[in-house]
Amino acid sequence: MMLDPDGTPWQMPQSLLDPCFFDSFLIPGIILFISNGVLSLASLIGVIRRDPGYGWWVTLQGVVLALWLVMEIVMIRQVLGLDYLYGGLAAVMIASGIVLNSEQKTSGPVAGIAA
Repeated sequence: MMLDPDGTPWQMPQSLLDPCFFDSFLIPGIILFISNGVLSLASLIGVIRRDPGYGWWVTLQGVVLALWLVMEIVMIRQVLGLDYLYGGLAAVMIASGIVLNSEQKTSGPVAGIAA
């Protein structure tokens, strides 16, 4: 989206953006990259390292994905097929993060991390 903001590689016509205030897919691409790309990477690193509170990072990523979907649907005024898949993924991430965080609280400090 950032490298080719006219939407051709994804077969997304720019007419999708007519109801929005964006002229191209550049700004949505940058927002998507930061919110769902960089934040996902930060969450993954936290999970791999078992950082304290890493479950909340997973939950946050799920919430951000869900918010992205809601904003996309509101702005382009239609639900695309993959939105159902990503919505389900967001719900799984939110639930998983909550479970991970509750398990972390009940199991005490994570091995190798001083309390």
